[in-house]
Amino acid sequence: MTRVLLGSASPARRRVLVAAGINPLVLVSDIDEDALVQQLTGQRPEQIVTTLAEAKAAEIISMIAASDHPEIDAVADDGVVLTCDSMLLLDGELAGKPRTAEVAIARWQTMRGRTGRLLTGHAVTRLTGGVVTASAAASAATAIRFSDVSDAVIERYVATGEPLEVAGAFTLDGMGGWLLDGIDGDPSSVIGISLPLTRDLLTQVGLDVTSLWQVPN
Repeated sequence: MTRVLLGSASPARRRVLVAAGINPLVLVSDIDEDALVQQLTGQRPEQIVTTLAEAKAAEIISMIAASDHPEIDAVADDGVVLTCDSMLLLDGELAGKPRTAEVAIARWQTMRGRTGRLLTGHAVTRLTGGVVTASAAASAATAIRFSDVSDAVIERYVATGEPLEVAGAFTLDGMGGWLLDGIDGDPSSVIGISLPLTRDLLTQVGLDVTSLWQVPN
């Protein structure tokens, strides 16, 4: 059976896949995302997130090639690698993870009562016999309608720590969901990995997503 490897530390992305019938191996790249974004200045926002996903894929493929772990070797022999990167687009500017409380508070004070676009780049890489045999990449966009919350609510939310390490400083499937008025688009993409887009990219590399489902007997 073709093995699926998720190249992401995001527990939310893994939960989406597991709930959708795929229990992936996980391997995390260590590319400098901020430095790469700087190098991509001037590119379209959709291209930036897609390029980040592809850069993560390239790093993961190198890690697989250098591994001697049996499960990782199985991915190299007959596997597919999924990598993603998400950023929020507002006022023509892309925002990733705020990382500090001060940045998160400032972001929310700018976002509240407005609509932004959460962009998620996806890369799907097919491995057969230890080599890359096919790859496909694209991005998904979903409109996020932020509630017009007070400074006090923003400060309480940021104090939970949840928004510090997530793209755009919010979650849909966590406490941040209380602070959204709604979304227009694919909810799985907002959580971190679009099931419809991933399905289409898998098709492009020659895989039917149903062949990857792990259905309990």
